[in-house]
Amino acid sequence: MTPRTDDYATVFVATCDLAGQVRGRAVPPSEHDAVLRSGTGWVPANLAISSFGPIAPDNVFGSRGDLRLLPDAGTAVGIPADGTAPGMLLYLADQRLPDGRPWACCPRTFLRDALSELRERTGLEAVAAFEHEFVLGDLPESAPFSLRRFRDAEPFGTDLVRLLEHAGLEPETWIPEYGDGQFEVTLRPAPAAVAADRAVLLKELVRDLARRRGLPVTFAPLLDTDGVGNGVHLHLSLRDADGRPALYDPQRPGRLSALGARFSAGVLAHAPALTALTAPSPVSFLRLAPNRWSVGGAFLAERNREALLRICPTTELGGSGTAAQFNLEYRAADATANPWLALGVLIRAGLAGLTGDYDEPTVWPEDTDQSVLALAPPLPTTLDEALEALEKDDVVRSWFAPQLLATQLSVKRSELAQLDGLDDAARLRKVRHVH
Repeated sequence: MTPRTDDYATVFVATCDLAGQVRGRAVPPSEHDAVLRSGTGWVPANLAISSFGPIAPDNVFGSRGDLRLLPDAGTAVGIPADGTAPGMLLYLADQRLPDGRPWACCPRTFLRDALSELRERTGLEAVAAFEHEFVLGDLPESAPFSLRRFRDAEPFGTDLVRLLEHAGLEPETWIPEYGDGQFEVTLRPAPAAVAADRAVLLKELVRDLARRRGLPVTFAPLLDTDGVGNGVHLHLSLRDADGRPALYDPQRPGRLSALGARFSAGVLAHAPALTALTAPSPVSFLRLAPNRWSVGGAFLAERNREALLRICPTTELGGSGTAAQFNLEYRAADATANPWLALGVLIRAGLAGLTGDYDEPTVWPEDTDQSVLALAPPLPTTLDEALEALEKDDVVRSWFAPQLLATQLSVKRSELAQLDGLDDAARLRKVRHVH
């Protein structure tokens, strides 16, 4: 049900761009119904804005063209008035051509098309969940995972959980994490398109609440070269046409079905190119390194937090069904990514594995020696390397409209150029400020 517009001072229509930034336009509540019907104006070149502000210099759109941001009524989130902060009604939107046709460069459309092709070619539906880590500033020092840190963050934590529940995002856990001032919030699994929308909304709700509470917050992938980074762990499962879990087979290695193994094969085969979309900031690869509990290599393993794809644990407590819990966790992602693109490329890669000729990957058991896993194919060590891998991977390139791919490369190389000459500490500060 759409919230009452007279409870909110403005209606904001938003999209998420290639820099992972949520941008859009506001209209007064009196224009609510009109904007739901016909959207609000937008410009193709807005997709080429970098994290640090300027439009990428080789923007392929130039000054030409027009778009409409067309709100999806099902994404409505009402942020209540709070003290001096007025209430706001927020919508996520598709970017469409003025005549209403889909725009080939819209990231949200990219995900929806990937899910449609998965359904049409395999009969499968994807279910997903995003786990976000972030750091709250201005809190007292406290121990990792401690009750003290949990309480030091009050009333922010309680307010956040209530806000997420009010917004219909279905929070699952809110926990103090390992890094200094670090927290994690998880949302319940949902149909993949809904999960990605919620990932976009979650970051903005956290930022908005932190701002109102006077707390600095950042989702940046790394704050200090020797510190703990903030990741986004992306959980995926598949359901067949009858809604039955499709990844679980207790008779196979890791209990991963043959279908799940083929899906994983596609992700692993294209991992270097995928990271240019899932961990796309100039500092992301300082975190994605062995022995940092992020990703130590492009391998599939049971319950190993250095695997690119981790087979997650299940429980039999409380009568929980194993097959329904069973899922894969993709760990080479962070909050600088566009959630629609990040999930879209994982779906496309998995579909390539399901429909193509890929070798079935080894499922490394939990007790595999680290010296063995160290031989797994490495990920890129820099964003430059990841972008080069993207350009060389003809399969991954084929998933994108040429202008969308060119803009992704342009924006990311623009961000690298804007940090050129800075040491790692200065680069981390710049990224922390915008994320």
